[in-house]
Amino acid sequence: MEGYIHSTESFGSVDGPGVRFVIFTAGCPMRCQFCHNPDTWNMKTGTLTSTDDLIKKALRYRSYWGDEGGITVSGGEPLLQIDFLTELFKKAKENGIHTTLDTSGNPFTREEPFFSKFNELMQYTDLILLDIKHIDEKEHIRLTGHTNKNILDLATYLSDMKKPVWIRHVLVPKRNDKDEYLDRLHEFILTLHNVERVEVLPYHTLGAYKWKELGMEYPLEGIDPPTAERVENARKRLGAF
Repeated sequence: MEGYIHSTESFGSVDGPGVRFVIFTAGCPMRCQFCHNPDTWNMKTGTLTSTDDLIKKALRYRSYWGDEGGITVSGGEPLLQIDFLTELFKKAKENGIHTTLDTSGNPFTREEPFFSKFNELMQYTDLILLDIKHIDEKEHIRLTGHTNKNILDLATYLSDMKKPVWIRHVLVPKRNDKDEYLDRLHEFILTLHNVERVEVLPYHTLGAYKWKELGMEYPLEGIDPPTAERVENARKRLGAF
């Protein structure tokens, strides 16, 4: 089976435990104002690549992974290609590789056929990095163009099945860094029983030039990255660990 791949990274150190071989899929339904990879939005801009080729490529770096490393699939949004992702992770597990999925959760639904496919995928997934962009639905729509109801439902479902999760939150000034929002997100995280780690990722402008190259107006023009004090405040309020 083939999937649309944007790029790969051989020695990822921030996409799950240990050293990771990171696969970035192409295609994303979200339109996050802070996105630093808008060039991944269109799935067809990716390169069709087979699961076998990706596994072979990843295994070249296995000696660097140690006990904790493995494969992480990020994006874009990997769940848009769930059949491809399931086959990739199944082959990874056949080779004894730790699998991590980095997702916004946007495609999640309990409707069929997605729900059955998602449950099958979970059989071959060791860890999920779940990006929660905003706890407030109205502000989430403003920030990403989409509701967060199904994303929070996914978080609850993963808790019910006891699937290990790291919660990731991109801290964006003037969007989601108010103490009120951080406290509400923390209260939600406390309802989950599978969270192994909470990470605060400071918003940055390194991808702003890509918007301009694609002929699009950068929606956060003039908004600077959060200060060290605001980042520390968010970490404390979210119980980041």
